[in-house]
Amino acid sequence: MSLSQLVAPHLPYLRRLARALTGSQQSGDAYAVAALEAIVANPDLLKPNMPPRVALYKVLFDIWRRVPTNVAENTSHEGGLLGMAERNVQRNLSSLDMQPRAAFLLEVIEGLTRDEIGQILDLSQSDVAALIVRAGHEISDQIASDVLIIEDEPIIAMDIEALVEGLGHRVVGLARTHAEALESVKNHRPGLVLADIQLADGSSGLDAVNDILAQFEVPVIFITAYPERLLTGERPEPTFLITKPFSVDAVRAVISQALFFGFQAQRPTSLVAAG
Repeated sequence: MSLSQLVAPHLPYLRRLARALTGSQQSGDAYAVAALEAIVANPDLLKPNMPPRVALYKVLFDIWRRVPTNVAENTSHEGGLLGMAERNVQRNLSSLDMQPRAAFLLEVIEGLTRDEIGQILDLSQSDVAALIVRAGHEISDQIASDVLIIEDEPIIAMDIEALVEGLGHRVVGLARTHAEALESVKNHRPGLVLADIQLADGSSGLDAVNDILAQFEVPVIFITAYPERLLTGERPEPTFLITKPFSVDAVRAVISQALFFGFQAQRPTSLVAAG
């Protein structure tokens, strides 16, 4: 199997992880590209004793730990959510050790074992466990936000509502269509939006999110069964993605990421989940 065939299936997930680590499309993709360039220059970096995805993530983390976050000064081309992320990332990264968050992401978002996480971070399983406990304490201390849920399946919407409220947030709107989503933000500007992509009347949750972002900045998390449809590289893309089927811990971790990267600077905060 060629190097490209080995790596290609894991690229959308490499980009997702890099973005969650850095908090922006631009910085995350820069790290992903750096990891790929390093592998092309030295294919031996992909350790044969590790699964390809684990080996790929190890290269990313090795670069991430060595190279400071590179946030471009001019981020106006990303605008909206992404521009806000860029403005806040550099300040917040300097104030918090990222290893606990990295370990938590690798476990609950990427679904890796603690042994695999230890291989990526060069830590023992007990050290990884301690980092994940620390991350859990950080998450519990995050600022509560007002949440808009955009989801056309009633049962899924109820599950997300219960999950979000269980995390200490307040649901201020449940929308099943594009029009309902826009009407909801007229009545109450959310700080966090959860949104599906395909909505009840055939409208698009993605279009609803774009229309909301045209009115005000708000963090967006997409929950989707098809992350490759959003991670195309063709346009500004969501920084935060959760892949369906999702777990409570996965949603908790990504909410924590969104809040950490400075989105709470504009209250209340909004979360978008697309699926």
